[in-house]
Amino acid sequence: MEIKNIKAIRIIDSRGVPTIKTFVETKNSIESASVPSGTSSGDFEALELRDNSKSFFKMDVLKAIKNVNTIINSALKGDFVLDQKEIDNKLIKLDGTSNKSKLGANAILSVSLACAKVAAKELDIPLYLYLSRLNNTKKLKFPTPFLNIINGGLHSGGNFLAFQEFQIIPEKFKSFEDKIKASCEVYNCLKEIISKKLGSSSTNVGYEGGFVPILKKQDEFMALDLIQLAIDKLKYSKEISLGLDCAANSFYNKDSKKYFFDSNSFSSDDLINYYSDLLKTYNIKAIEDPFSETDKSSWKKFTSKFSSKIKIIGDDLLVTNPKFINQAIKNKFCNSLLLKVNQIGTLTESINSFNIAKKANWDVEISHRSGETEDTFIADLAYGLSSEYIKFGAPSRSERTSKYNRLIEIESFL
Repeated sequence: MEIKNIKAIRIIDSRGVPTIKTFVETKNSIESASVPSGTSSGDFEALELRDNSKSFFKMDVLKAIKNVNTIINSALKGDFVLDQKEIDNKLIKLDGTSNKSKLGANAILSVSLACAKVAAKELDIPLYLYLSRLNNTKKLKFPTPFLNIINGGLHSGGNFLAFQEFQIIPEKFKSFEDKIKASCEVYNCLKEIISKKLGSSSTNVGYEGGFVPILKKQDEFMALDLIQLAIDKLKYSKEISLGLDCAANSFYNKDSKKYFFDSNSFSSDDLINYYSDLLKTYNIKAIEDPFSETDKSSWKKFTSKFSSKIKIIGDDLLVTNPKFINQAIKNKFCNSLLLKVNQIGTLTESINSFNIAKKANWDVEISHRSGETEDTFIADLAYGLSSEYIKFGAPSRSERTSKYNRLIEIESFL
């Protein structure tokens, strides 16, 4: 079960952007893992190493690939593949920077995840079971998905919607398969509604498979109205609630300290009142990144006011980093963690961040990125750690549906 060879190659993510796929080989097994990439990223995420050359519009990953095939391969050859913590700690030390900028978080993560896959294969157990053993998870449970069925913000290509994600949350169904079934029904019903009201061109989809309705002006309320109409039409109003990923960094001006959307400028207090109106009008159960990561006083004020009513989820604020998660717990900036493995860069660190959040009685939502691959690792991770929620995008495009299908597959064989 010792590592025999490590080899990385360049593949393409769901946006046509290059990324890394790494193969880890032992005497008897070989497995691979590929790494996603974000469009909307927090300032303090682990560094994704790009070449900054002419190739692939300055987005190539040949330097990161070389680091895997030379430095990392040499360092890990002969190491015991079942010792995940030792492997990850060795990768962190090998890089030696605070943000993995020497070797690249994309290079490091691809190796970390591939090692876990090989280890599971060597033990002849499902990946989710191996991951559960790594964290000593006592009872496995299926997560509830947050499905982003209308795309806005940086994920839309410009449809006037400032908020990045308008989500449905199918909470009150017995099985995971039933949650996805109902979500697909709402998604397709929404397509019909949008087509009739706004024209068929408004049913084109964004980066994460959600519809990108062409609106004449910014109107976050209209987007929610369209989704609620689909939910009500299918008589799912008691089973399916709404969620938002505002991604407020994208419409915050650091100089004026104001938020700009809906053809208006909002102070932090104005924005809190705006969210308050949304919560009174719609059955919203979760809001992610309602404020800029630098506007911490607003996070605290908003959480103090609404923490008992909704999930207030930190993404750009926390970037899956233990340092920022602990700060947020201490200062009560939010009450839930969005966990993205490529924000921190290794499996061990991701699990550590998960446990810090759980110790504070937070919920955890394991998330994809806008630039995804067909790799289903995070589906097994969500079930293996028993996270409360997942966010994999709309039930559309194979890089999203592959992850939902993996969880359906797991549930079907239990």
